[in-house]
Amino acid sequence: MKNPQKVSVFEKIGYSLGDLAANLVFQTLVTYLAYFYTDIYGLKATDASLVTLIVGLVAAFVFNPLVGVLADRTNSRWGKFRPWILYTAVPMGIVALLAFSTPNFEYKGKLIYAAVTYTLLLLLYASSNLPYSALSGVLTGDMGERNSLSSYRFVAVMFAQFFVQVFMLPIIIYAGHGDKAAGIESVMTWMAITGTILLLITFLSTRERIVPSPEQKSSIKDDLSDLSKNKPWLIMLTLTILVFITLAMKGGSYVYYFYNFVDQAALAKFISPVIATLNGFGINFFGSDPVSAGLGLFNAGGIIFQIVGISLSKKLADKYGKRDVFRYGLLVSTLFILLFFFFNPSNVFLMFGSQILHGFFYGITVPILWAMIADVADFSEWKTNRRATAIIFSAMMVGLKAGLSIGSALVTWILGLYGYIAKESAVAGQEIIQPHSVSEGARLLVSIYPSIPFLIGVGLLFFYVIDKKMEVKIEEDLKIRRKGNI
Repeated sequence: MKNPQKVSVFEKIGYSLGDLAANLVFQTLVTYLAYFYTDIYGLKATDASLVTLIVGLVAAFVFNPLVGVLADRTNSRWGKFRPWILYTAVPMGIVALLAFSTPNFEYKGKLIYAAVTYTLLLLLYASSNLPYSALSGVLTGDMGERNSLSSYRFVAVMFAQFFVQVFMLPIIIYAGHGDKAAGIESVMTWMAITGTILLLITFLSTRERIVPSPEQKSSIKDDLSDLSKNKPWLIMLTLTILVFITLAMKGGSYVYYFYNFVDQAALAKFISPVIATLNGFGINFFGSDPVSAGLGLFNAGGIIFQIVGISLSKKLADKYGKRDVFRYGLLVSTLFILLFFFFNPSNVFLMFGSQILHGFFYGITVPILWAMIADVADFSEWKTNRRATAIIFSAMMVGLKAGLSIGSALVTWILGLYGYIAKESAVAGQEIIQPHSVSEGARLLVSIYPSIPFLIGVGLLFFYVIDKKMEVKIEEDLKIRRKGNI
C-alpha cells in the first residue's frame, strides 16, 4: 500500500531550492554584513553594531511572531504556507539588492538608508522563510521522511554557503575590478534574480499534506499558552539563539581574522599549489590577493566536510535519535573552534585542518535542528490536540534572528573594543594600519567567544526530553489520531 505521507524526490529537491534561495541572502548577512558596513559602505563600527542589533531584535521579536500568527491563520487553495513563498519571492530579491548597494549619501543619510533597507530585508525574509520552514512540518508527518527532507534541504543550504563563503569575496573583487562596492552590487543583482526563480520553483513543486482538523480552533492566547508550557520548545528556542550567535560571530569574523591575524606570506605559500591547479582548469577569478583566495579555500574545506556530515546525519538520527546525535556533534565541533585560540599566525595548515574537522562534526547537526523543531510542533499537537506549526517555527525564527543580530553586533562591537579602525574613521588617502590589539580581538572572535554559546547549548540538551523512544511514541499516536480525522 502506498504511503500517503511519502514525499517524492522531485518534491524534496523542489522544497530544498527554497532554502538555497534564502541562504543566498542569509549566508551573505552572516559572512559579509559587518564587513560590508565597515569596510565597503563606510559605517563606523559602533553604528554598524547598533543597526544590526536594533533592527535585528525588532525583526526577531515583532516580525517573526506576527508572520507566524498570520501564516497559521492563512487559508487558501494553495494551503497555509505556500502563498507566502509566492508573494514574497520578487520583493525579497529587490530589497536584498538595495540592502547591499552603496548610494552616495552624506553619513547620516547612509546610516538611515542602511537601517531602512536592513529592516525591509529582515521583514521580507521573515515573511518568506518562516512559512517556508513551517512548510516542512506539513509536507509529511512521517519522521523518516522528515529527516530525509531536512537532509535534502541542508545540502542545498551548503551549496549556498559554499558559493557565498568560498567564491563571493574573490568574485566581488573580480567583478568590480578591485572596486568592492561595484563588485558587490553586481554579484547581488545575479543572486537576487536566481533566488527569486528558486522560490517560485519551491512554490510550484510542493504540496501540503498535514491539514488541521476542521474543528480545530484556537486563539492566539491559546497558542501562546501552549508554547509557554512546552518545555522542549523553550529549550529549542534558547538553543537556536545560542547556535546562531556562534554562527554569526565566527562567520562574520573570519574575514577580519584573515586580514588582521593570519600571516599573509605563510598563507600565500600554503595556498599557491591549489591556486595554480585551479588556474590550470581556467578558474582564475581568485586573483593575486592571498587573503580573499585563502579565505575562500578555508571556507571551502569546512563546507565540503559539512556536506559529508550532513550526508551521515539522517542515518545517525534514525538510529540514535535526533537529540543525542545533535548534542555530541555540537560538542565535538566546538572543540575544533577552541583550537583556534592556540594557533599562531603562521599555523595555516592547522587552521585549515581544524576548520575541516569542525565543519564535518557541525554538519552532522545541521539538518537535525530544524527536524527537531518540527518534532516540537508534533509534541505540542500530541499534548494539546491542536496543531500550530507556524507559530512554533516563528518562535524558532525569533531565535535565529535574535542570534544572528546579537552575533553580528558582537563582531563589530568587540572589534571596536580592540581598537578596529573602520573605513569611515580613516584619514582620507591614507592606508589603514590596524593596531596590534585588533589581531588579538580577531583571534578571540573565532575561538573563545563563539565557543561559549555552543557549550551552553550542549548543556541545555541534557534537559530536552524528546529522545528516540519518545519520537516513535509521538509519531505512532499522531498517525492514529489523523486517520480518525480523514
